[in-house]
Amino acid sequence: MINASHAERIRPWVIRWMYAVVIVHLLAGILLPWIGNLSMFDAYHRSVESGFWNHGAPAEARTQQVWWISLFGPTVQGLALWMGALTRIGDRQRSTFVWIWLIIGVMVWAPQDMMISLRADAWIHVWVDCFALLTMLPPLIWLWSYDRKYQQNT
Repeated sequence: MINASHAERIRPWVIRWMYAVVIVHLLAGILLPWIGNLSMFDAYHRSVESGFWNHGAPAEARTQQVWWISLFGPTVQGLALWMGALTRIGDRQRSTFVWIWLIIGVMVWAPQDMMISLRADAWIHVWVDCFALLTMLPPLIWLWSYDRKYQQNT
């Protein structure tokens, strides 16, 4: 088991990790409207389109898909800002309330996103969701657990 002083030295690094997650979300949200139609994403678009059209999608479908991706960018930006604010509050106040609600938010989002992606056979989205879960859930659970013990001892 990790002793209290060692865990207290780990906590700032876990918080920094969460801020890094926030920054990645913010940058991705900023970039999505600008990069969705670049040719380097053609393979991605074809993989998504194959879940809906067996013999290639009409050009209009690609245009609509790029539009949806562009529209998703500001949503991700907003999410990043909220995550950043909650992380700051959770850090400053050692708030288990904040950590548990971030955990709940991830656990509400991920299964639904995966289910919707699986219905369209969009495995790339499932893998991205799994990666997001692995990068966010363990540090959030650790912060919740550690701050809960900290509050009990103060």
